[in-house]
Amino acid sequence: MNETTQALTIAGFDGGGGAGMQADLKTFQERRVFGTSVLTALPIQNTKGVTNVFDLPIEALKEQLVSIKEDFKISAVKTGMLFTAEITTVVAEFLKTAEFGPLVVDPVMIAKSGHALLKETAVRAVKEQLLPLACVVTPNVPEAEVLIGKTITTREEMVEAGKLIQRMGAKNIVVKGGHHIEGAISEDMLLLENGQVKWLAGKRIDTKNTHGTGCTFSACITAELAKGERVLDAVTTAKAYIQAAIEDGISVGHGNGPTNHWAYRKVEGHE
Repeated sequence: MNETTQALTIAGFDGGGGAGMQADLKTFQERRVFGTSVLTALPIQNTKGVTNVFDLPIEALKEQLVSIKEDFKISAVKTGMLFTAEITTVVAEFLKTAEFGPLVVDPVMIAKSGHALLKETAVRAVKEQLLPLACVVTPNVPEAEVLIGKTITTREEMVEAGKLIQRMGAKNIVVKGGHHIEGAISEDMLLLENGQVKWLAGKRIDTKNTHGTGCTFSACITAELAKGERVLDAVTTAKAYIQAAIEDGISVGHGNGPTNHWAYRKVEGHE
């Protein structure tokens, strides 16, 4: 039993299927990793945005975590939407004792519709309790700005942001440029634990269908780490995976549509 590689996502719900734990599970499956999940909060959302968020009882969160630990052999875990300081604290305290392998933290803060997915009071808990446990942290530029309290507009400032987040205890930092840094090329900055800086570039795609890109990217990193890949290789694969998912788009919904989670099969020659 438990010979199949398994990963865990601790995240919010997306009934629209493009982000949150749904995107994570789809990505795990595409990367040939069995996905398990723990629900933190229940946003009501589709491609047009988030209209409400319902809290989950803390006891339900705790029991989910224990249930996963009792049965599965988790080789890597990622966190997505945590929403409150209390949820963040419970998750961090649990992960200190669970042998779940490398932790990937996607510091989800704001939905594309502008709805808050992390309360301001929870930012401190993320910085002080969760980041010190993280193997990889994957903020986009606005999220990195919140974490460090500074504006980021250049490549040099992306590197400096990575260093500041690293000082909070996280080992490896990916600051995602995406549509927040101008240019024909979309660049992400990877600061490795040993201090090396790597740039991962991809052609910028003119599309509104980018719902769930951060979730999908961090989930791919998690899946690769679960399989035993090095951080650099995991992040490189994730960059190629999300690039393909955006380029080979699908048409779903009436708002900011999701990425194509199965697009990378073509890159690998499976279709």
